[in-house]
Amino acid sequence: MRRPFRLLLAPLALALVGTALAGPAAARPGHPPQPQYPQPPAVEHVVVESQLPFPALPGATASWGVLKGAGYRIEVPADWNGDLVMWAHGYRGTGPELTVDSPPAGLREHLIASGYAWAASSYTENGYDVVSGVKATHDLVRHFERTVGKADRRYLAGVSMGGHVTGVSIEQYRHEYDGALPVCGVMGDRRLFDTFLDYNAAAQALTDTPPVYPAPADYQTTTVPQMKAELGITPDPRTLTEAGQDLRALTEQRTGGERPLFEAGFASFADFLFTVYPVYPGLGEERGAVGGNAGTVYQLDADPRLTEEERALNAKVLRVRADRGSRGLSGVPTIDGRFDVPVLTMHDLGDLFVPFSMEQEYARDAARHGNSDLLVQRAIRGVAHCDFSTQEYVQAFTDLVTWVEQGVRPAGDDVLDPATVADRRYGCRFTVPLRSFDVGVC
Repeated sequence: MRRPFRLLLAPLALALVGTALAGPAAARPGHPPQPQYPQPPAVEHVVVESQLPFPALPGATASWGVLKGAGYRIEVPADWNGDLVMWAHGYRGTGPELTVDSPPAGLREHLIASGYAWAASSYTENGYDVVSGVKATHDLVRHFERTVGKADRRYLAGVSMGGHVTGVSIEQYRHEYDGALPVCGVMGDRRLFDTFLDYNAAAQALTDTPPVYPAPADYQTTTVPQMKAELGITPDPRTLTEAGQDLRALTEQRTGGERPLFEAGFASFADFLFTVYPVYPGLGEERGAVGGNAGTVYQLDADPRLTEEERALNAKVLRVRADRGSRGLSGVPTIDGRFDVPVLTMHDLGDLFVPFSMEQEYARDAARHGNSDLLVQRAIRGVAHCDFSTQEYVQAFTDLVTWVEQGVRPAGDDVLDPATVADRRYGCRFTVPLRSFDVGVC
């Protein structure tokens, strides 16, 4: 059974200051800059120790505790094979309570039954704070080896923001891990937040809405409903207008190009994408604008030649220059593609929370540093965020282990060839079980 990983989509305390090309906010004459958003007050994070205990699976021992301000869980089978799997959780809101996620039930059962120990941290901070995840996970590896035993091999797996944690960890601690499994991961780092900006800035332009950045206080209650009505993104009936169809086409191009299940994904995420404006983190971990579109060329199809309509749209869209920050361990750190261990990823084709383009960005980054042979990527025919079955998790992990131990590189999907990605059967190979909408296709 498929169990989509559901992130906490609570209202966000946005804290990022935007810098548009013509000033702090709006880029068009006649539209004064919006006031800068103040930094939110610091949150004192506390581990919810009452939620740390968990029952061990048969034949295993469970332990838990607090380490350097982060909660943790560890589970070790009686017949431990000497290998350790670290699990990195995804984004979970901006509240003060720190909790730990165990690996998905089916994967966890497979790990214990196969002799693998696992450990997971709450991190020391909530919010989109990748550096907290990287450091807390590294600290937990050291703690495991002091208290349980030195691992022969260490694997790191992470989901969503935990994929970002995974991607950074294998570059920051180059000799710490032997293999990595980031799934539905933010492998394009800050470029994810560019796509959130794209959607809202394009919607403003397509509906002739006065451009604003950052969003004013009434953006969600006044501006967004007006734009949705003009786009046809309404609950009943949901019939896209010409402007809405253009927004859908532009979003497809900006999130991975033509591919199966994009339209189903757009139908699912069209409302949500308005809620992540101006920039999703907004958590005080990064000052300045995380997302930007200063050099973005917006297109409504795959033809690189711009039509008059596309030229007019590009001239009209609000432009924001991102403050890229440091390339080290900042709140939203860069993934360079410099790694030296096998990496296997999975990503849902219809996911627009963390879109398929993240895999394409990662593939290009890896290729730029000569690491394509160390990267295998798999497209899954899912529409939700992190919608993976137990079979898909187990097969991916098993293939990663075989690769690490025996040097046998597993099969994957080409994520960069547009014709391949656009094929109606794309993603069939590694999607198990097939969905109802795959009947007659796969």
